[in-house]
Order: sequence, then structure tokens, then C-alpha cells
Amino acid sequence: MARNNIDAARRRLLLAGSALACMPSSAFAVGTLAGARASPGAIVRVRGGRLRGTRHALADGREVQCFRHLPYGADTARHRFQPPRPEPGWRGVRDATRFGPVAAQSGALGPGSEDCLSLNVWTPSTDRAKRPVLVYIHGGGYASGGGNDLLYDGTRLCLRGDVVVVTVQHRLNLFGYLSLGEFDERFASSGNVGQLDLIAALQWIREHIGEFGGDPGSITLFGQSGGGAKIATLMAMPAAAGLFHRAMTMSGQQVTAAGPRTAAQRARLLIDALGIAPDRLDPLLALPAARLLDAARTRDPSRVEDMALYFGPVLDGRDLPRHPFHPDAPPQSAAIPMIIGNTRDETRAFLGKDPAHHALTWATLPDALRRHQYVDLPTDVVIAEYRRLYPGYTPSEVFFAATTAGRSWRGAVLEAEARARQGAPTWVYQLDFPSPLDGGRDRALHTLDIPLAFDNIRQPGSRTGDSDDAQRVADAMSEALLAFARRGDPNHTGLPHWPRYDLMDRATMVFDHPSRVENDPRGGERRLYEQAPFVQRGTF
Repeated sequence: MARNNIDAARRRLLLAGSALACMPSSAFAVGTLAGARASPGAIVRVRGGRLRGTRHALADGREVQCFRHLPYGADTARHRFQPPRPEPGWRGVRDATRFGPVAAQSGALGPGSEDCLSLNVWTPSTDRAKRPVLVYIHGGGYASGGGNDLLYDGTRLCLRGDVVVVTVQHRLNLFGYLSLGEFDERFASSGNVGQLDLIAALQWIREHIGEFGGDPGSITLFGQSGGGAKIATLMAMPAAAGLFHRAMTMSGQQVTAAGPRTAAQRARLLIDALGIAPDRLDPLLALPAARLLDAARTRDPSRVEDMALYFGPVLDGRDLPRHPFHPDAPPQSAAIPMIIGNTRDETRAFLGKDPAHHALTWATLPDALRRHQYVDLPTDVVIAEYRRLYPGYTPSEVFFAATTAGRSWRGAVLEAEARARQGAPTWVYQLDFPSPLDGGRDRALHTLDIPLAFDNIRQPGSRTGDSDDAQRVADAMSEALLAFARRGDPNHTGLPHWPRYDLMDRATMVFDHPSRVENDPRGGERRLYEQAPFVQRGTF
């Protein structure tokens, strides 16, 4: 589920990660690898010049090298709303021991910077061994987030699977997705430059990952929430063809993109808020980033809840010539193996922050659903069906189940169905393992699969707890990801056999303790919401 807002507790933890990123590399190493010794890493040459990261040596003899803030593009402030340009070179050996700035954005991670095109690499060795490469694209919708979060630390995946892990920063919000092409042909690609940044990063990875011990012919993209949506969009972008070989999306779908008319209308609302004439856009290039971000808070008439203007990928007929997964799965990606996943209780991550949603009655439930389920079905029909399917549910349980099913999960089902009709190799999972925090009320909430897939359940920000059961689920999920990166198939000895998804059985791996395969889990909910047409929120 692509989200524009991260809850306050999550933001505090992200800030804690940013603070750690500013410490000396040796201090950060202690927080990342308990008992590890940090020392200068190998010198690696890339197109910009030479750089050196940090070597973390463990007591058992294993080591991981980490390279942070590797530029793959130039400062975008100098060419706002235009495709990325190559990074300038440097003299001497560049220090690659500290994270770089996140993209310009509002909120706790802001203000960020327009000079944000960089990536981070974790590798067991720079020995040119051609290891599988896992590239993680961060969440936060298309508006916020960054690749420096401690939950995305690649150390444990490197050690567990002998792989190379990469995280990426790219332009977000209006800087990455403001569609100005209708007003000025200089900005014909502006509605998708955030995606073009990711393509530039993948091109850099293909060119240089061999220097870090990775195989440019074995690139797996994985991403959660907005990161998954960005991957789904890349699967329909011709310029991305051949740059990655497997894809895993975690609670992140992009069925439809914003149409050009709708995107232009939103752009007009923003430039009107700035007092700029649409036929004279040069002032947009000189205004401070903070002023532009403030204008982006203009009310979006199609988004009653979030209010702020939506910016996401645009069906521009140029860089994105079709909707990502409508009316079918993109043919260019039919041969790419794909995992599509979600968590069982997505909306408890954000709607669960309101105490009123945990105290709903049958009398107050209809109004709450009208505001939050995003699907225009009669609420009495929805409630009656949930009470039939799950007679023991409380009103609050119906609320969280219905809002989850009516929002992000619906897109995941549609993508899986489209891939199945195409005959493309696809596996589907659902995370049922519940968070033990806050008395267990959040259950399997949105973002819970991140630390499990990274095997980072003990990192700050993880809500999995650090019990033996949590570690077993992390073992199962991270090994599935690693098997997928190696062979294009997530099956491994720690799981029951995980069949491909098809329209007859709809086999789904339910990650829990123990994990199991279920055919068409929540089939009644799926059939309920099939009664309404689906258009991804924010794209109409």
C-alpha cells in the first residue's frame, strides 16, 4: 500500500536512524554489527572516480563491506523536473562511510535535499564473485522516505545468503512526479522523473556492481509499500527492460497510473497556489524547495482524507506508455518471476492509531467505513457480508478487515490475477504473524514484513519482537527472498512447497509460525469487493 504518511512513532525511529548515520563509521558499525571491528574498506573504482567504504570484521571471521552515499546522478536542483544526468567525477578517494541526504520532502525526514541521487551497497567482498544482487526500493508512497533506515541494513542478508544488497534514494513528491509537460515541453518527462531516477540507478548498478562482487545479470528488485508500487510501475516502463530479472513487491501495488489530464489538473493547482502563470514556469526553477513543498499541501479535491495533492507516476505516452497492470499485466515483464505479498492487517498501521477505531459499535461502524474503505459499495452490504463470513468479529475487527481488503489488498489480487492470466511465474504471500507490541492490537500490520524479509527483527523500528517465533518467521521469509534471488523461485527447505499462483487454486504462502499454504485465503472478501470497479486511489 503506497502511503504518504508514516505514523509518529515510525518517524521518530527513522530520525534515530538518520542520527546514527551521521556518527563516525566505527560508531555506526557497533550499532549495526554487534562485536564487529570496523576498519577502512577496499578501494573501488566507478565511473566517477575511486571510493572507499568500511570493512566490518566479525569474531567468527566473516566480514561485510559497506559503501554509503554512492552518487549515480548529478544534483537535481540544477535541472528540476527533468530526467537525471550523470554525476560529476571527483579527484582522489571519495569517502563512502556515511549515508547521504534523503530526497527533498516534508515531515520528520525533511527537509532532505535535491542532491539526493545516491545508493548504498553491502557486500561480503569486492572479489568479483558474481553474487546475486538485491536492490531494495523504499516505501513512503511517492512522497516521503529514504534508503538509509536501519531496518534496510543489508548486513544480515549478506551474511545469510552471500549476496550483495543495495538501497536507493530518488526524487519524490512534486520533484519526482509533477506533470508539467502540458504547459512546457522542456518538462515532457516531469511526471515520471522519480521513476527515471530509479532507472538511472539500475543502469549504474549494471555498470558497476561487478566491482562490489555482484552479478549484473542477476538483479532482484524488492520493495515495500511505495517501493513495491514503484517496482510495479518499472515493469511497464520500456527504459527499464532488461535492467532487473526478478521482482518482489511487499504491500505495494500500482494497477493504474495517473492519467495525463488528471496529472495536469493537479499541476495546475500547485502552480496556481504559487501564483505562477502556467505559460511561464521559469520561477518554478528558482523557488526554494521548502516553498514548493508547502504549496504541495494544497487540497486535492479527489482525496478527502489525505487532503494534500497526490503525485505519482503518470501515463504520459512517453516514459510510461501504459498503465502498470491495466488492462493486463505488462507484456515486457512476462518472463520476470515475481512475488506479490501483503500483510493480513495492513490498515492497523495507520487507522489503528485512532483509539475510536478500536471502540466502534455496530451503530458507528457504517460511518467509519464510508470514510475509509475507498470502495464505493453500500456499507450495509459490506457489514452484512463480513458478519456472515466472520460471525465472531467485533465491529472494530470488521472495520480493519474491510479497510485492508478494500484498499491495498485489492490491488495485489488484481496484479496476481493479471500475471496468472499471462502465464507469468508468480508467487503470492500473506503475512499473518502478529506484532506482539501494544498488547498485540496491531496484529500483522503494514510494514511488519520489512524486518522479517531483511532478517533485521532486532533493529530499531522493528515491530516483530525478538522472540524465537519471530526469528523463525524471519528465517522463512529471508530464505525465501534469497532463494528467489538465486533461482527465481522462493521455495526452500524451511517452507512447505509453495506453488505458483493460478486462477484455479490461488495458492498463497501464509507466513506465520508455522507457515502454511492456503488456497484462496479470504476468498469471500475477494468476491465481495469484485462487485466494484477498481481504480487506484490518487490516479483519477
